[in-house]
Amino acid sequence: MSYGNKSEIPRLLREHGIQPTTQRVEIAHVLFAHTEDPETDHHLSADDVLVQVNADFNRVSKATVYNTLRLFAETDLIRAVYVSASKVFYDANTAPHHHLYDEASGSLRDIPADEVDVTQLVPHLPEGVSPEDLDVIVRVRA
Repeated sequence: MSYGNKSEIPRLLREHGIQPTTQRVEIAHVLFAHTEDPETDHHLSADDVLVQVNADFNRVSKATVYNTLRLFAETDLIRAVYVSASKVFYDANTAPHHHLYDEASGSLRDIPADEVDVTQLVPHLPEGVSPEDLDVIVRVRA
C-alpha cells in the first residue's frame, strides 16, 4: 500500500504503536512519498528528511527528526541501513531485500532478496538459535 497520501499515515503510525503527531506525520509522509516512484531515491539520510520536511512544513527541529527516525526504526515502520559508522539511510521498504552502496556517489539502491544467495553467509549457529535478520550491503565504487 502506498502512504504518499498523508491522510493514511496516522493509521499506519497507530498500527506500529506510535502516537501520531503533526511532525511525525510530516516525517513519515516524506519517507513514504519516495516509495511511490521507482525512479526516485527512497533511501534518505536524517539530514535529507530534515531538509524535505522543512521545505514544506518549516517547524521540525533536527533533534525531532533524528528521534522520530529512531522511533520509526525501533517499531519496524522503516528500516535503518547502516552503510558506515557515520552514514545511515532510512528505508520505508521493510520487505526483505539488500542494498548496493556506491562509495563515490553516496547513492544506495535496492537489490531484490532473490538476487543474493545468503545461505552461505549464515554461520553455523548454536542449537536453539536462529537468525533473526541479515543485511547485505554491497559496496562499489563507480
